[in-house]
Amino acid sequence: MSSGTSDTTRTGPGPGPGPGADDDRTATEAPAPAPTPDDTRTSKAVRDGEKTEDDDRAEKDSKTEGDSKAGNGGKAGDDSKTEGGSKAEGGKKAESGKKAEDSGTAKDGKDAPGGADAGTEPADPWQAFGPAPVTVPGRLRRATRAVGRFLVHEWTLATLGSLVLAVLLTWPTLRYPLYTLPQDFYDPALQAWQIAWSGHILLTDPAQLWQANTFYPESWSFAFSDTLLGYAPAGMIGTGPEAAMLRYNILFVLAHALATLGAYALARQLGAGRIGAAVAGVSYAYAPWLLAQAGHLHVISNGGIPLALAMLARGHGWSLRYGYRPKRRHAGWALAGWLVAAWQLSLGFGIGLPFAYVLAGVVLVATLTWYLRRYWIRPVRHPFGARLLITDVVGGLVFAATGVLLSIPYFTVAEQHPNARRSIADIDIYSPPAFGFLTAPAESRIWGGLHEGARAALPWHPEMTLLPGFVLYALALGGLFFSVWRLRHRLLLLAGVLVSMVLAMGTRFFGGTFTYVPLVEHLPGWDGIRTPGRLMLWTTLLLGLLAAGTLTAFAMRVREIAAQRVPAWPGPWLRTATLLPLLLVVVEGLNATPHPVVPPQPAAMRTVQGPVLVLPSGQNLDQPVMLWTTTRFQDVVNGGSGFTPVKLAETREATQTFPDPASIDHLRRLGVRTVVVPRGQAAGTPFELAVEMPVDALGIRREEIGDAVVYHL
Repeated sequence: MSSGTSDTTRTGPGPGPGPGADDDRTATEAPAPAPTPDDTRTSKAVRDGEKTEDDDRAEKDSKTEGDSKAGNGGKAGDDSKTEGGSKAEGGKKAESGKKAEDSGTAKDGKDAPGGADAGTEPADPWQAFGPAPVTVPGRLRRATRAVGRFLVHEWTLATLGSLVLAVLLTWPTLRYPLYTLPQDFYDPALQAWQIAWSGHILLTDPAQLWQANTFYPESWSFAFSDTLLGYAPAGMIGTGPEAAMLRYNILFVLAHALATLGAYALARQLGAGRIGAAVAGVSYAYAPWLLAQAGHLHVISNGGIPLALAMLARGHGWSLRYGYRPKRRHAGWALAGWLVAAWQLSLGFGIGLPFAYVLAGVVLVATLTWYLRRYWIRPVRHPFGARLLITDVVGGLVFAATGVLLSIPYFTVAEQHPNARRSIADIDIYSPPAFGFLTAPAESRIWGGLHEGARAALPWHPEMTLLPGFVLYALALGGLFFSVWRLRHRLLLLAGVLVSMVLAMGTRFFGGTFTYVPLVEHLPGWDGIRTPGRLMLWTTLLLGLLAAGTLTAFAMRVREIAAQRVPAWPGPWLRTATLLPLLLVVVEGLNATPHPVVPPQPAAMRTVQGPVLVLPSGQNLDQPVMLWTTTRFQDVVNGGSGFTPVKLAETREATQTFPDPASIDHLRRLGVRTVVVPRGQAAGTPFELAVEMPVDALGIRREEIGDAVVYHL
């Protein structure tokens, strides 16, 4: 509604009343008089920013009107509603009247020229003080922003950092990936064949997965060692030894990256800061003792363990630092954790079996804790959630089914080959003494040369040099006294470190009578683990969590100190202090791992039909032969694993004098029709001269294919 004060503020000439303007005026209002010289001076004063008496009166009237409205809010609201209804009913007449009243002042506060903007409503001058209108970004800009947010997200940076660090700290693995393998070409060649075989057979004849083309004529031969079955999708890409080596080297690097990322994720989920979690991740993946395992991909591929634990903790809303938070539960993360755990188990039982027992123990403790809190301590309704409970049941069944299905071939092999079982005497050979926890392997660039004398005192140093890092020891020790973890959690982590170290000593800790031996005797499958030292994996992880706690507390203290500065930003020395532990852990992980060239595949292996025997034969000699078969996957008698089958041992003994009638008869009874003798592999052995002997009287045919001599029986 218009008030009388609105007319007193208009000092300039206004446009004539529009149609219907008289309907909005009261009976006391009169048309505006013609402008006078005084009015002109007043208008000029307004334009020059001077204050007139009319302005004073207008301000007083306006203030009085505002106070009246403020004191009678209900009435003002009713008037506003009435006015709104009147406008809705009046239509154009009301709006025209409003324009007629308000058109006396121009947009910029000056008097509008007479009749220039007649019939139009000027913009509200107070809009200049309002917020800027929100602009809706286009599709391209929205996509760019989404990509930018993704690239700077913590988990994107953590993943990229893990990959870059893996390439650098495993160098020169990717320098010549088609021709070299890390550490040696024995076990890596075997494992490169395993990945290639699983991918090949799952594409061609999945029912024959466990009936591998090696160790002919043995059955279930794919279960003679850990299978790395979880890498089968990678084995479906490419054929031949070069593709197998390239595949192996890429997976070797990615395994380090996954271990770093998995331990980082676990530490972050438990409540550690970024620097502390980074130290936990790097120390877990690049501990000096793991450098001695560079030839064992199934040991290096341990990243699924902390990653699965992190996902399960995230799905259940649990954190070591903050406890159980029901609002943070997420069934999807829990299911992902179970699936990752099942995948980790499929890579091998060497480290997968202890993980399965640890996970079973965690589930048991969590179930008992939930039951006590639910029914005895703090009875509440639905404290866990039916959806999450169903997810755990389904995920646990998937994990258990994976373990059971994978264990069947191994139990079958153990029944058929009693020598595959590990006795206490076998375990004693690989059990490390206590000073092994302070000894680094030869592959450590920092400590390898300094610890040469200590390694010489170890019976089998590749499995007994168990140093996780002196920096990690120091940080974990500090974590016992200065940490974000509660005291009881620190003590539990310390207990886990001590228990895992005792078990890693095998029979060296008071004969293992009350530690390792009961596990071998009572836990299914534990007798297949011959190297207790690999349990150092759990020691390293727990030490990393202790270190993450102390570094997180240190970073918090740095922020408190920085908050007292102006501006509140840590100085260069403080930033260096927080990064120094991470740099030291990285330095301790530098490697001096050799990368030998793998013997090239003989041309004959790309053409001959199976069954084939390649001579000379032996544990280390047969593993490259397995890699050579990845072109055709023909049946071969050769094979290398954790044990030697009786038939293969007999064949090696019978063929030491090949070619002669006795060895030829033995091979024919076995079903072998072709024998290949690569000259390079036969150099320095009795076969170097035997390949030159005539064979006409033996009823076999001899031919040369490339650098190999081929006998057709």
